[in-house]
Amino acid sequence: MNAYTNETEIRRHALAVAIWENEGGAPQQDSMDHQYGRRVEGDGSWSIYHVFTGVPAKIHDHSMIGLSRSHATAGMLSLNRRNEERRHERKLATCGPADRGIERERP
Repeated sequence: MNAYTNETEIRRHALAVAIWENEGGAPQQDSMDHQYGRRVEGDGSWSIYHVFTGVPAKIHDHSMIGLSRSHATAGMLSLNRRNEERRHERKLATCGPADRGIERERP
């Protein structure tokens, strides 16, 4: 891969992450229990992967491989933040007012 192709690939992945974030991130049917990490590959590029399976993350059918370190970090943080927010929303939806810190009015 030459420098021009590599830069084009990095920009394509960065655009995919930006579009994905703009559209609201991962679809709701994805597991909220996924945790993502980043790793450096043998060729010096970075990837975002599912920490339990080691499989590269996919956004709009694009594997998140061949990234720069900064794009891999930003994408990993975004994926994990999105899942944390969804876990928090799920917890709020399943707990009562007292669990949410809401005082009930007493008659």
